[in-house]
Amino acid sequence: GRRGRACDGASSGKAGAANGFLMEVCVDSVESAMNAERGGAGRIELCCGLFEGGTTPSMDPGILQIVKQSVEIPVFGMIRPCGADFLYSGREVEVMKADIRLAKLYGADGLVLGALTEDGHIDKELCMPLVALCRPLPVTFHRASDMVHDPMEALETLLTLGFEPVLTSGCESSALEGLPLVKQLVDEAKGRIVVMPGGGITDRNLQRILEGSGTTEFHCSAPSSRDSGMKFRNFAVAMGASLANSEYSLKVTDATKVRTLNVIEKNILV
Repeated sequence: GRRGRACDGASSGKAGAANGFLMEVCVDSVESAMNAERGGAGRIELCCGLFEGGTTPSMDPGILQIVKQSVEIPVFGMIRPCGADFLYSGREVEVMKADIRLAKLYGADGLVLGALTEDGHIDKELCMPLVALCRPLPVTFHRASDMVHDPMEALETLLTLGFEPVLTSGCESSALEGLPLVKQLVDEAKGRIVVMPGGGITDRNLQRILEGSGTTEFHCSAPSSRDSGMKFRNFAVAMGASLANSEYSLKVTDATKVRTLNVIEKNILV
């Protein structure tokens, strides 16, 4: 179909609900990607800078190559040259285009991107050529959707541009807080586009979010902290981390947490 092999076995719209939900896990390392697959994830969003909401995964395609060699589930690559807002300069757009070409060259199954105008609307003039460059791969619109002036108007724009799915927390800091709007967006979409809740999803709120939204896909990270293997540690220096000892605590996707989410979603009647 139009979405290609990237969605083999994945749900798309209400028709996929009979086969359960599609769980997408965002990761920033090979280890996390493998743990996500081991836990039962249906798709991976590969990025860097998770503390910034996710940016393009590395300055070269090395991590994409190795992740693709290490897992069998689809891998969608983030195309976001920097953190902060979703308003891009001409030079940043050139970087995005180059990253799209490299991601396609090195085997990405889909891409994840988004751009806004300065007044909070979807940047159609930029998104249209970027989506065209991504084809024939499917393209997710990321949580720039939560920074728009009018979510319903934005949804219709994304439909015309050919994005699917659209990731959203319902314009709140978490999908649980934004659940009423997520539900409205799912209802408005009427199966024409998958609305994928994401943001703060855990085993404590997943059932409520899935049952309350009526969606067929969801997005999570399921992280745990793992202690560094370093024996010598200099706590006087912080290499860009928020705490002096953060270099010695690594965040990785937890296969057990992913598996728990998988069990919860499989037990929900759809």
